[in-house]
Amino acid sequence: MTIFAYTKPADLRKGYNGLFSLAVNALSRDPMDGDTFIFTNKKRNSCKVLRYDGTGMTIFMKRLDRGRFAGLWVRSKDGEVELSPAELALFLEGSQIVGYKNLSPMKVKTSIFTY
Repeated sequence: MTIFAYTKPADLRKGYNGLFSLAVNALSRDPMDGDTFIFTNKKRNSCKVLRYDGTGMTIFMKRLDRGRFAGLWVRSKDGEVELSPAELALFLEGSQIVGYKNLSPMKVKTSIFTY
């Protein structure tokens, strides 16, 4: 599972179509590929998670009672951050370490040579 966080504040009044459009236009990703997308509001006390599960789009929303979600833009160079499933779990729990320190090893691209 690939998880992308949109690092700018999002209008969380948006529903399926609005968040889908944000993933396509701002992140240049196709949500129908099965990726997961995280959007937070300006105060970073609420977030929405958008995911296509193979049968339809799903939205999960969470609002923290206290504190804020991590500022993921610290790791961002182009408006998006890729997270691991473990980092997503920590993010949704309100952990502040997510975004400031890589918690998962970087993906290594391998190539196959044929002779």
